[in-house]
Amino acid sequence: MAYLLDANVFIEAKNRYYGFDFCPAFWGWIVSENAARRLFSIEKVGIELQAGSDVLADWASARGVSFFLPTDAAVLPSLASLSAWATTQSYSPAAITTFLEGADYYLAAHAHAHGHTVVTLERPEDSIRRVKIPSACIGLGVKWMNPFEMLRTERARFVLAAA
Repeated sequence: MAYLLDANVFIEAKNRYYGFDFCPAFWGWIVSENAARRLFSIEKVGIELQAGSDVLADWASARGVSFFLPTDAAVLPSLASLSAWATTQSYSPAAITTFLEGADYYLAAHAHAHGHTVVTLERPEDSIRRVKIPSACIGLGVKWMNPFEMLRTERARFVLAAA
């Protein structure tokens, strides 16, 4: 089992919790976990992150396809299953269209196809206006968690070096 990270995990980490300037250990841990084949994201998330013009865009650009996984043939049946699930729920047509065109759709389907856990800061919500990642994961039977749960599960440690 590996983790697939949503774009909001990277964005919020950079902006709030683990800025590159004061917590480089977080980013090093992510790279290390990726090298150990335990943590990834998907190509569509990489594209979103690289569209920026900041340190996160530069960091994402340096990661490549071993980090931001492309959609492979195994994902296609999961995309179909997720699409069928979304259209049988009570979401508005606009919400379904937006979901099926975005990275969240591919993230949940990729996790389903490969048995990964999705990591996101989103929470399930009963709304007809937006398909949230946790709701899609629940619909497909995919495990999901927030990044803090992932860090605790994996016993990540960001310890200051001795002065």
